[in-house]
Amino acid sequence: MDPVTGLSFGRIIIGIGSIVSPKLTARLFGLSPQANPHLGYFERMFGVREIALGTLTLMAKGPARQTMIVAGMAVDGGDAATGAIGLVRKDVPKLAGVLLTVVALGAVGSGAQALKDARG
Repeated sequence: MDPVTGLSFGRIIIGIGSIVSPKLTARLFGLSPQANPHLGYFERMFGVREIALGTLTLMAKGPARQTMIVAGMAVDGGDAATGAIGLVRKDVPKLAGVLLTVVALGAVGSGAQALKDARG
């Protein structure tokens, strides 16, 4: 499986988990739903975004697929920055901030590799 397809399916799975069980998904990322009772709302919004991005990337072909890869990299770059800001401001537990940042940077790297491979 190529990295873009794997990342797209990963987005869809995480998105479904975020919608179906936002508390569990938050805990998997080291966040505390008990400390923030409104977290479920944002988890579900995040889930919808991930499902849409993953699905549209899987459906796209040619230049449109490359555009979707770049869009995914932008989203993941924003997620990495958010994780880093959360760490610096101590808005999230250290482990959660590191996990969120590293996972997002890994996704950016996967997208960059896919673009490189597509361009030969």
